[in-house]
Amino acid sequence: MLQLSIQRGKLKKLNFLRPQISALGSYHFSTAAEPSSSKRNPPRVPNLIGGKFLDSKSSTFIDVINPATQEVVSQVPLTTDEEFKAAVSAAKKAFPSWRNTPITTRQRVMLKLQELIRRDMDKLALNVTTEQGKTLKDAQGDVFRGLEVVEHACGMATLQMGEYVSNVSHGIDTYSIREPLGVCAGICPFNFPAMIPLWMFPMAVTCGNTFVLKPSEKDPGASVMLAELALEAGLPKGVLNIVHGTHDVVNAICDDDDIKAISFVGSNVAGMHIYSRAAAKGKRVQSNMGAKNHAIVMPDANVDATLNALVAAGFGAAGQRCMALSTVVFVGGSKSWEAKLIERAKDLKVNAGTEPDTDLGPVISKQAKERIHKLVQSGVESGAKLLLDGRNIVVPGYESGNFIGPTILSDVTPNMECYKEEIFGPVLLSMEADSLEEAINIINQNKYGNGASIFTTSGVAARKFQTEIEAGQVGINVPIPVPLPFFSFTGNKASFAGDLNFYGKAGVNFYTQIKTITQQWKDSAGGSKINMAMPTSQKS
Repeated sequence: MLQLSIQRGKLKKLNFLRPQISALGSYHFSTAAEPSSSKRNPPRVPNLIGGKFLDSKSSTFIDVINPATQEVVSQVPLTTDEEFKAAVSAAKKAFPSWRNTPITTRQRVMLKLQELIRRDMDKLALNVTTEQGKTLKDAQGDVFRGLEVVEHACGMATLQMGEYVSNVSHGIDTYSIREPLGVCAGICPFNFPAMIPLWMFPMAVTCGNTFVLKPSEKDPGASVMLAELALEAGLPKGVLNIVHGTHDVVNAICDDDDIKAISFVGSNVAGMHIYSRAAAKGKRVQSNMGAKNHAIVMPDANVDATLNALVAAGFGAAGQRCMALSTVVFVGGSKSWEAKLIERAKDLKVNAGTEPDTDLGPVISKQAKERIHKLVQSGVESGAKLLLDGRNIVVPGYESGNFIGPTILSDVTPNMECYKEEIFGPVLLSMEADSLEEAINIINQNKYGNGASIFTTSGVAARKFQTEIEAGQVGINVPIPVPLPFFSFTGNKASFAGDLNFYGKAGVNFYTQIKTITQQWKDSAGGSKINMAMPTSQKS
């Protein structure tokens, strides 16, 4: 097994969050697979307040657990109310200076940040694998998709441009500018520990805002590492702050009058609570929530390419993606496809994410594993056929890990709980439809609207699908149609609450507000009469 360790000789305060693969003799301490007994005093994750990483004075901490080994990697505090208020206060104090910092200077911080993320890509990925469980290759993808948003933020001067119209009336010009909101906040999920924070704070701070970030309590390490890199890149103290916790700190973020906007990614229950509570306080909210992403497979689809796409998108990251392809609707019959699908799914290697050639790692927690088991069983009890059962898999050397192998249920119907609920595990549901129209109707009747794909060689079928499907992100022979950052992440229906989506133009609009200026400069004073009528562009 790979030894995950870091050098002790030049330890910094946060280096417990920077595991490396190395062989340093006795001069290391591990952040990966060791017996729990050898980690009597796991390191504690700090808050970031006013440019300083500070140990919390909280009396309550949550164990951050390696899902492959059950080792306690670190402990994350429930940030105290005083610490939370200090973080918001630091952000509020930093805002006037930061908003007046030239946009070119803000861009240069992002240019440096993307360089540092590239430098530490492997360290970040290894931390993600250690805390979240996904494979190292998938963890690098996690970091890279976030890095692309940082790169996009480097062009903020163009993205944030306003509009100008000269001589809208006689001697009057009007222009609009985009200004930052103030203190913004982000609440992150466990499934993308690097990508989602990078969806949030780089766009927000480059627009001129300051930020309070709450990472997932299950895997906060990547957020803290990224914050450390942001400070190294030159981000001034107080512009980015980090707090930790669960319900209490989330409610505090929703209620605090100094926080003007909240970005959230996570479950529907949490997302709608945050949206309702924060919106009632007059805040802007963008809330990315649950999903049930479908693929329609037409009879003319390329067999090999389609099967590979279904397996990768259905079981990759152990199904813990908000854009995971969880349901396949086969048009014209599924049996010929299912046999080949089972064969390819069986070939996938389930193991710890640090092991070579692993295809999917564990799910995040024992509670998540139990929930997935129950949803699969509910499908069986409702009449679905269990074509492939990965619930009882045992991984040698990682017997206590939260592993579930690829699982396939067929003959699924829309009234089954396993279909109505987001499973968030390596479970693929198979359905049938007699026609493309019926398949589209099945998808459109589902409450979620994150993404949907079609596999076909027919341009006519593809065009009908993209026109009639209601999901916000559409793939044509693409299984996971997540847009790059110059577009926006456009989930809809029950998958999103708010008006402005993440990153792209919508992201810039979310983190800014429009100010419109109308100006008139006259050559000489006097000589004009008082006009009591409503001003218009007509010459009086």
